Amino acid sequence: AKAAHGIADDFLTTLLLAARSPVLIAPAMDGGMWAHPAVVENVATLRARGVTVLEPEAGPLASGLSGQGRFPEVPTIVAALLGALAPVRDLAGEHVLVTAGPTREPIDPVRYISNRSSGKMGYSLAAAALRRGARVTLVSGPTALTPPAGAVFVPVQTAEEMREAVLHHLASATIVIKAAAVADYRVRHVAPAKIKGKRDLALELTPNPDILAEVAARRTGAFVVGFAAETHDVAVHARAKLESKGIDALVANDVSQQGIGFEAEENEVLLLDRWGGTHALPRMAKTAVADAILGHIVALRAAAGKKTPA
Repeated sequence: AKAAHGIADDFLTTLLLAARSPVLIAPAMDGGMWAHPAVVENVATLRARGVTVLEPEAGPLASGLSGQGRFPEVPTIVAALLGALAPVRDLAGEHVLVTAGPTREPIDPVRYISNRSSGKMGYSLAAAALRRGARVTLVSGPTALTPPAGAVFVPVQTAEEMREAVLHHLASATIVIKAAAVADYRVRHVAPAKIKGKRDLALELTPNPDILAEVAARRTGAFVVGFAAETHDVAVHARAKLESKGIDALVANDVSQQGIGFEAEENEVLLLDRWGGTHALPRMAKTAVADAILGHIVALRAAAGKKTPA
C-alpha cells in the first residue's frame, strides 16, 4: 500500500521511492488480504508503473488456513530477478519450445532403455530464453532437475510421448530447440511382467519416430534447431544431420571428451546453420553456452531474409 501511494516514512519505502533501477516485490500475506480489493488495486497500480510483483504461492498459511499467500520459493524469486536484470530482451513476444533430457523406452515394468543425458543443456536454454523475454514451453524426459520458474513444463517418459507433446505445442512456437536425447529405438513387445534373469534374452527393437525431421516438415514458420552428440568427425556428421533433417541450425558436441556433454556442467559446441556457416564455442558453463546459442539464433533469424541456402 505504501509503495503504491508513494508513502516514504521508513528506510525501505524511502529507498523504494528513490529507486531508478528495476523493482521486484515478493509479497506474502493471508489469502483474504491478497484478495482484498484494496490490495488488488495497489498491485495493479504498481505493475502499471513497471514494478514486478510476484504472485504469492498457495498452501498452508500462518493463520491456519490454506490458500494463496505464501512467500514465493527462492528459485522463483531468483528467476524473476535474473529476468528483470537481463540486459537483453531480444526474445520478447517469442514462443520458444525446448526439449530436454533423455527418454525411457520400457522393456518390462522394471527395466527400460535410456541414455546418459542429464537435461542440463536443455534446461539452461529454457531458463536463458525466459530471461530474454520469451514465453517458454519445456518438454522434458526424466531428469533430476527443477524446471525454470515461468516455463510451461511438460514431463514425458517415452519418445512417442515427447513427439505428441512437441506436436501439440508446435503450432504456436516461433523457435524450436530440440536438445533432448531421444532414444533411437524402442522395444517392439514390452513384457507385461518383470522378466526373470539367469537366461539369455534377445530384444526386438523398432525405430522411434524422427521427431526433429517431423517438426521440420510440419512447422509453419518456426526456426528449428537440432542437437547432435557425436564421438568423432563432429563437423562432418553434424553437417550431414542438419541437411538430412531440413532444419535451420544444429548444435553439435563431442561427447567423448572429458568434462563436457552428458552429465557435465560445461560444454563445448559447434553451431552450424543451413546457409553454410560454422561457429565454434569454446568450453564454458552450460548456462553461458545457452545464452551464446540463443544470441546466435537471434542473429541468424535477423539475417535469414538476406541469405540463400548454401
